[in-house]
Amino acid sequence: MDVPRMDRSLGELFSDLSQQTSDLIRQETRLAKAELGAKLADVGKHAMMIAVAIAVGLAAVITVAAAITLLLVDLGVEPWGAAAITAAGLGLTAFLLAQSAIGALRKKSIAPTETIHSLKETTQWLKNGTR
Repeated sequence: MDVPRMDRSLGELFSDLSQQTSDLIRQETRLAKAELGAKLADVGKHAMMIAVAIAVGLAAVITVAAAITLLLVDLGVEPWGAAAITAAGLGLTAFLLAQSAIGALRKKSIAPTETIHSLKETTQWLKNGTR
C-alpha cells in the first residue's frame, strides 16, 4: 500500500496486522517442520547405527560364543556348563551395550526447542503489540 501510515484507517491497520500474523504463523510452522525433520534425521541416524552394529555383531558373537564354549570344554568343563557360562557372559555384554545405546538416545530431544522459543516470543509480541 502507498498510503502513508498516518492516513491509514483502523480497518487497514487490523487487516495488515491479520496478514502479518498469518505470515508469521506460516513461518513458525515452516521452522517447526524444518527443526523436527533435522532432529528426527539425527535420531534415525543413531538408530540405524545401532541396527547395523547389531547385524554385524551377531555374526561375531556367534563365532566368539562357539570359540569360548570349545575353550571351556577343552579346560574340562562339561559341554552344557560351558554353553551356559558362555551364554550368561554374552547376555550380560548385550545388556550393557543396549543400556548404553538407550542412554544415548534418551539424551536426544525431538522437541522443536527453537520453534517453541520463537512462538513464545511471538505470543509475547502479539500481547504487547495489540495493547
